[in-house]
Amino acid sequence: MKHQLLYILCLLNIGFVNAQVFDVETIKRSGDNNKRINLVLLSEGYQTSEFSKFITDATSFSNAMFTQSPFKEYADYFNVFAIKVPSNQSGTDHPANATDVTEPVFPAATLDTYFNTSFDTSGYHRLLYTYNSAKVYNVLANNFPEYDQPIILVNSPEYGGAGGPYAVSSTGTSANEIVIHELGHSLFNLKDEYYPGDGNLNEATNATQESNPALVKWKNWMGIDAINIYPYGSSGESATWNRPHQSCKMRYLGFDFCSVCQEGIIEKIHSLVSPIDSYLPASNTVNPTAYPIDFELNLIKPIPNTLKNTWTLNASNFANDVDNISIAENDLNTGTNDLTVVVHDDSPMLKIDNHETTHVYSVTWTITKSALGIDDISSKQNDFNISLFPNPSNNILNLKVEGKSAASLKVDIISLDGKRLQSTKISNYENNKIDISRLSQGMYLANVYLNNMLLTSKRFVKN
Repeated sequence: MKHQLLYILCLLNIGFVNAQVFDVETIKRSGDNNKRINLVLLSEGYQTSEFSKFITDATSFSNAMFTQSPFKEYADYFNVFAIKVPSNQSGTDHPANATDVTEPVFPAATLDTYFNTSFDTSGYHRLLYTYNSAKVYNVLANNFPEYDQPIILVNSPEYGGAGGPYAVSSTGTSANEIVIHELGHSLFNLKDEYYPGDGNLNEATNATQESNPALVKWKNWMGIDAINIYPYGSSGESATWNRPHQSCKMRYLGFDFCSVCQEGIIEKIHSLVSPIDSYLPASNTVNPTAYPIDFELNLIKPIPNTLKNTWTLNASNFANDVDNISIAENDLNTGTNDLTVVVHDDSPMLKIDNHETTHVYSVTWTITKSALGIDDISSKQNDFNISLFPNPSNNILNLKVEGKSAASLKVDIISLDGKRLQSTKISNYENNKIDISRLSQGMYLANVYLNNMLLTSKRFVKN
């Protein structure tokens, strides 16, 4: 999750860009940096005397972000920090050479700022950006190498910003909305839902050239929350691209993210951060003669909590949707016992029945019992990405499971009345092809198991 490789590269490049250490201020801290998404704001065009304004601007953005869905529900998954990078002059460059407006929109200027940001990038007036990436990443490497997403706040009242490896925004009109929109690009891989021009779109969570309602990537949302297939334009290349909504934040500032974009954001959050913050026991710290033995999960819970969990002991269900359990002596067999808890997010903002990828998280404790008591308890945490595609399918289902430890995997195909129709062993990190050609048309369940423990149940349609 963290950018340690980039940190090493920046250190190797230290002769090219001098290392400088600046003050870092915490704006929002929800937990350990290694277990949260770290948003890091960099000041640009702020003189040292203006750092209090920078912190005010950074705090305003953070407060605004976490009042909007889905960030308000997943606020505890984020930390926010601000690095006070001084510039010699206030503001940013304005060459006044944009070709999409009549210049000068405001007075031309060339200013001495740290990252050398500028309006009029690539001929677009409001495109506020810098290509001086070496300085950006050097500052991050030397001041906050655990960053997940850098954001450059530019001390200018003029409207402008950009997405990219680092998001950039001015601090004037609609500044907070600009930053949140640009984060949609930079961190969550969302596309603009206004037409950005020929050649500037590609397939993404919220953009597609597919027009078949049964195949479109947001098919699970069709007809809900005004989600449909809306062309970007009426002619030319714009007419070949489709968006899911008519008034999403990725099209208009001041609006909410549409349901498709919200789901995409949550999916990215789950790909970056496990909801399992910690667990106990983490090692063999249990008194070997003391029963019952307590096991505990510390979860990063959405607001309201939508996490579900299932506890199994030796592949038999033991408890559901609790954070703590106790194991009595007569619950265990002599020898090796496996206790596993599987956690997933059941948020109504996720419609995973027809969604390609499911994120599942688990902890497994191996408990060794002898006549003298508990000889050993070892633990292992694992995260799984489980993909099933295409859906619907005619003859072949592709199933891919990605997990750090997944030695014994299988998938059972189940009818909706609960009958197991076929069972197939599958391999970790491989594209497993499941032949469903003999099934009748209709809806089925694909139950994925690890060591006879159910990881997930996904619906699919056989055409």
